[in-house]
Amino acid sequence: MYILVLFIPLISSITAGLFGRKIGEKGAGAFTSCCIVATACISWWILYEVAFNASPTYLHLWTWMDISSFTVSFALMFDSLSATMLIVVTTVSSLVHIYSTQYMAGDPHLPRFMSYLSFFTFFMLILVTADNLLQLFIGWEGVGLCSYLLINFWYTRIQANKSAIKAMVVNRVGDAALAIAMFILFYTFKSLDFNVIFPLVPYLLNDTLVLGTFEVNTITAVGILLLLGAAGKSAQLGLHTWLPDAMEAPTPVSALIHAATMVTAGIFLIIRFSPLIEYNPTTLVAITVIGAMTAFFAATVGLVQNDIKKVIAYSTCSQLGYMLFACGISNYNVALFHLMNHAFFKALLFLSAGCVIHAMVDEQDMRKLGGLIKSLPFTYSMMLIGSLSLMGFPFLTGFYSKDAILELAYASYTTHGTFAHWLGTISAFFTAFYSTRLIYLTFLSNTNAPQYAFKSSHENPPQMTIPLVILAFGSIYLGYIFRDPFIGVGSDFFQNSIFVNPQNLNLLEAEFIAPITKWTPVLLSFTGAASAMILYHFAPNIIYYIKTSIFGKTIYTFLNNKWHFDSIYNYYIVKPLFKWGHDVSYKILDRGIIEVFGPHGVQLLVKQSTKWLSSLQSGFLYNYAFTIFLGTTTFLIFMANLHFSLLQIEVLIIILSFSVLLAI
Repeated sequence: MYILVLFIPLISSITAGLFGRKIGEKGAGAFTSCCIVATACISWWILYEVAFNASPTYLHLWTWMDISSFTVSFALMFDSLSATMLIVVTTVSSLVHIYSTQYMAGDPHLPRFMSYLSFFTFFMLILVTADNLLQLFIGWEGVGLCSYLLINFWYTRIQANKSAIKAMVVNRVGDAALAIAMFILFYTFKSLDFNVIFPLVPYLLNDTLVLGTFEVNTITAVGILLLLGAAGKSAQLGLHTWLPDAMEAPTPVSALIHAATMVTAGIFLIIRFSPLIEYNPTTLVAITVIGAMTAFFAATVGLVQNDIKKVIAYSTCSQLGYMLFACGISNYNVALFHLMNHAFFKALLFLSAGCVIHAMVDEQDMRKLGGLIKSLPFTYSMMLIGSLSLMGFPFLTGFYSKDAILELAYASYTTHGTFAHWLGTISAFFTAFYSTRLIYLTFLSNTNAPQYAFKSSHENPPQMTIPLVILAFGSIYLGYIFRDPFIGVGSDFFQNSIFVNPQNLNLLEAEFIAPITKWTPVLLSFTGAASAMILYHFAPNIIYYIKTSIFGKTIYTFLNNKWHFDSIYNYYIVKPLFKWGHDVSYKILDRGIIEVFGPHGVQLLVKQSTKWLSSLQSGFLYNYAFTIFLGTTTFLIFMANLHFSLLQIEVLIIILSFSVLLAI
């Protein structure tokens, strides 16, 4: 059963990819959906066995590499952390598969699409069940590959090409950092096995690494590199630019990438390496600060987005910031709890947005929607539930984890913890504002949609609505059901899969902070939601005056340009690299040094040499006679010298033979 959870998605992907033409679109959709649903059922059973019955399982499948002291096994490790990730990945993926069979109906490449989805799920399962870093790296690279294939699924669209390349290139930065961390870990611990590395960390806290003229602490260097790797995959500030552009993919892909798979891989990496990061205060501070700034940055940018999918994408980026700074304050279980909750309500939001787009003939601009509450009441209800859970409405799923993160940040009583608490609290206000704005502009405002699209809009078929109902159930009740096992005081749900340094524990302190501090995020969320309704429904003129004022226009332009990150990267990194690539790499190296001294230069030299040698074969007798005379004379001159060495004699013989050959 444990092995099946990994290989059923692989079989599903291979079958749909290789035999899609034989089984047809409906066959590919039905087969892959059934396979992933079966995988999800097995994953829930594994959660019961491994986590609730406290029976972690290790399966050694085969020895992968055995080279001198470098031994790597292909093995599966099922602990509470892996089991939790399994249910997140497979449950959301199964619902996305079912949804896609109808959303992508009519697309001639549906079998390829379903194959990519299953392949994505397979690599994510490789990542979360790995027992060593090299095996994890395979899953890490695999989800990057599948994200490229899925973002670029409609490969005839130029924007899809550019977005896929951007996602791949930006992720290369994080992948390179993780690869370097892997080399350092093997150099230090002589192993990549988690069960070898983690117990030895306390004994190597003072170990140093010499980099040129610098000497750095090994654990600190590895921690920072892991943070960079996680920042690339989980779209943290600085390496976040690929995430909004990934919206060029079909909507089910957005739900899968942004809810349960790729973007959660970076958070999982940090949680998995908690036994190493916990001994590194510098990395913990960096994680907290970057996570808090990401949450704030993405929330502010989400305020001014008009594409319905991009609003949800920036909310994903913001929520990933919450998860990261929860890890930075050593509350990995709360970060994982929010990761699981977020997967359900974010998948609900994306798939609901897909229903709107599907019903409105692929229209995504919220300014061209509106008034859909009458024609799409079910979709409105689903999106409302997802939005309320996202903004942390009391007693919905998002409330239990998001507010817990903010309380724990405050209760850490550190500078970086307080910094994260207040940025996260302000971000909660912005989150409520743009979530309400999305609901109002899409469903409640007067419609700006074309008449033909508005009149023909209708609810979608069961293949698209049933997954929404299941996700809505999770968005309402999941937080309440899993709160005590995940973050309850004294809970041993995660056993040894997560390590927290005793001096960093503050779960109990968070229970005794002032009530006003606990309720501040909730009050700000209500304020943000009310502000959006008032401004857009009762006082739209105020928004106009704000946007047209000098200060408001400056702020709006700054946020609409995403804090100018793309402009800065293009001006200071991309353009100089392109210029260097053309002027130096291409002109000087490729067309210069490499062509002169490389294969092209050798080819020209051989060509010219053979041409010169060919010219010696003139066909005139006096040329041949002169060659024979010259060779004979040279031979006699050397023979006149009595001090011959063996080498000189051999040289004379070669010269004479060559002369005779030329004369023939």
